[in-house]
Amino acid sequence: MAIDYRRADVLLLECPFTGTTVSAVSRFHVSVRWPWSEVDPPATGFRWNGDRALPTPEAREWELFRTEPPETALRTGDHCRVGVPTTVVHVAGVVHFDPPQVTGLLPRPACYLDLLPQGAAYDSDLEDQAYALDPAGAEPIRIQLLFRPYAFLEPGDELVDCGGRAWRFDAAWEWHPLDDGEEGVPAWPLVLTSRGGEPSAEEAATVAGATAVGSHAAEANRWAGLTLAEPVADSR
Repeated sequence: MAIDYRRADVLLLECPFTGTTVSAVSRFHVSVRWPWSEVDPPATGFRWNGDRALPTPEAREWELFRTEPPETALRTGDHCRVGVPTTVVHVAGVVHFDPPQVTGLLPRPACYLDLLPQGAAYDSDLEDQAYALDPAGAEPIRIQLLFRPYAFLEPGDELVDCGGRAWRFDAAWEWHPLDDGEEGVPAWPLVLTSRGGEPSAEEAATVAGATAVGSHAAEANRWAGLTLAEPVADSR
């Protein structure tokens, strides 16, 4: 079943290592024949040659896909394997395309996940901070949802906290008070008051049960323990 990914999702990624050959080597990159994607013949303005460049350590670029042997040991014409070792990432953003984006490769992506590695906190001032991954791309990446903070809520939910204050939930680290008071986060337990209208009894019970114990800080601490980063709201 496809996952409706959200910002702050913590994912476990892995892609089986697959045999290929090295087509070019430079100081900062090793190009290999990409064993998965296909050329998109109708795409105009794009000419993909079937290679993909992977950074060497000197490039100081974060890349999901790695080679075996490592990039620094490879020379042009060598046989190697390329794949994704078991890696924990978190989602900095989700971008959808309708119609799917034309990149010169098939399949055409309808969605990109902007991913950050463990230890990297989201920074809205860094345009190229995240790694863009098509979760439905040609590469056979296994994606496991490890943790979703506030998984029992939907963006746009309105709630009342234990102090009687009303809030709107937009994302895990984006809470907005529905009064003129200071920004902050709600105190548990929470009462669901609106989910695109009056919530069902089952929806309200789910939220009440999920927040009967615990706190916002506990959600944030669990997330930080997996991502090795601090939760940051998207100020865009």
